[in-house]
Amino acid sequence: MKYSQSIVALVAAAGLSAAAPLAKRQAYSITDADILNYALTLEHLEDTFYRQGLQNYTKEQFAAAGFDDKFYLNLLEIAADEKTHVSFLTAGLKAAGATPVAECTYDFGVSTPEQFVALASVLEGVGVSAYLGAAASIMSADYLTAAGAILTVEARHSSYIRAALDEAPFPSPFDTPLDFDEVYTLAAPFIVSCPTTNPALPVKAFPSLSLGTSGTIKSGDKITLLTKGYSLVAVDGSSPLYAAFISLTGPIFVDASPVEGGFEVVVPQGVNGQSYVVLTGCKDVVNDDTVAAGPAIVEITNPLPSA
Repeated sequence: MKYSQSIVALVAAAGLSAAAPLAKRQAYSITDADILNYALTLEHLEDTFYRQGLQNYTKEQFAAAGFDDKFYLNLLEIAADEKTHVSFLTAGLKAAGATPVAECTYDFGVSTPEQFVALASVLEGVGVSAYLGAAASIMSADYLTAAGAILTVEARHSSYIRAALDEAPFPSPFDTPLDFDEVYTLAAPFIVSCPTTNPALPVKAFPSLSLGTSGTIKSGDKITLLTKGYSLVAVDGSSPLYAAFISLTGPIFVDASPVEGGFEVVVPQGVNGQSYVVLTGCKDVVNDDTVAAGPAIVEITNPLPSA
């Protein structure tokens, strides 16, 4: 299905444009070096996020926001982990004869300790999904093991911060894999610019999609997904659009009904915690050829099976 999009606002970061084909894998033309640089791009973002946040907010300010001294000390440890990940991936790329990407300039848009911790939770969750989604494309067993070793630590970070926010630390029996372009779509809005000397990565951003519904969200609720700055309709003007909630066992499709500024959808059963939803005209598969916009991040709070 083809779509017409008006005033589509995408964030283009220097140094992260499409690259020439390398080695064919699944739907991607991407090498292990590309994947490591993709991971390094995300680790640079996280490293800078924690470094800036811990420079901007003191232990006393975190305490005033309801986060105790132990939490602050653990934030310092998380920041140290992210710095180590950057050093580790940079050294690995250099050892393999590849040029590692340098950190970019970012704008995280946070102005309080509460906002910082909330965004930390989101970024850690995206990091888990990024490593999980990239795993199947890594050909080197050594690189796969290294990525897995980082993934498990990112998952611990995510669970710890979620618990500090009184969210379920492990809300689902499976984490959600995201592909390269889905992750980049979520990361791109924070990237202001990147060094022009950075190697180009074969990633692109889809049109952005955001949640327009506030408050606690659970399965069965109606939510609004916003297409800010553009409109999304089928070329023939009548074919339906769907919202696809991404999951390990396959996307869960629901109808997407047009409303002012976006689409209204019903949250399906089978998703919980930090979840991801895209808009598509295809009700069979979700891939780079069928995604029309998104993903948007939706925090879903359903009762746990043990409750």
